[in-house]
Amino acid sequence: MASIKEYNRKLSSLKNTVKITKTMKMVSASKLRRAQEAENRAKDYAHEVNNLIYRVAGSVEQEMHPLLMPRSEAKNILLLVFSSDKGLCGGFNNTLIKFVERQVAELGAAGKDVSMAFCGRRGFLHFGDRLPVFKNYAGVTAAPNSRDASEIADELAEAYVNGSFDEVHMIYNHFASPLSQVPQMDQLMPLPMSTLEDHDQVDAIREDDFISEPPLSELLERLVPMLVVFKVFYALLENAAGEHGARMTAMDNATTNANKMIDEYTLLRNRARQAAITTELIEIISGAEAL
Repeated sequence: MASIKEYNRKLSSLKNTVKITKTMKMVSASKLRRAQEAENRAKDYAHEVNNLIYRVAGSVEQEMHPLLMPRSEAKNILLLVFSSDKGLCGGFNNTLIKFVERQVAELGAAGKDVSMAFCGRRGFLHFGDRLPVFKNYAGVTAAPNSRDASEIADELAEAYVNGSFDEVHMIYNHFASPLSQVPQMDQLMPLPMSTLEDHDQVDAIREDDFISEPPLSELLERLVPMLVVFKVFYALLENAAGEHGARMTAMDNATTNANKMIDEYTLLRNRARQAAITTELIEIISGAEAL
């Protein structure tokens, strides 16, 4: 049995740990609330943009914009992986990394050449020396903003249009709830028309049904890149919300476990103290009887 001094030292350490985990949980909860608010606002924006594009989808052909045109053979694939910069967020990064590894293995088995780009330090640390790296976008996941999303989307779009890659996919954790983040893979380029599924129940219209100012080709030059930027931005928001939710849950579990250990060590310390008192009483009684 450990001594009372050792139990006191363990209890002191655990109580300090509880203070830290409680604080981190509160900070993550506050950040999660802000991330969810930003995500909800982004959903409203996406809905309106999808409505606008869907209304003219009847006159849109894939050849009308290079970011809509699929390649005859998709050989070179770029995966844009979103992870966190910091740890202490449970299985948030590990689950994502395992999902990415499966996707890379499937693409490799299909004869594809896979390159990677990263938003988040944890993904880069794991895959950086295993696969060709196109770009590591550092410091963009902690506080997502449209400026960073625009820079990322513009660089990836330029690489796609120049023929460096035949397809670009995003892999990130979809935020289902603070307790659940589900890895998913979305095609970014060529921009799939399925991305327009979130729209009101209205009929698509043909080009001769409306007057476009500027002309439709020029309008698409603005709308399609805007949609690509938004998809990157929304992935950043989902990743941030998932990270804060996972960290909040992990810190809550850590606090609960630390409190359980405090209760156990307190009981063991009291037993050790009781045993020490009993031993001292026995020694006193034995000494008195000897006199």
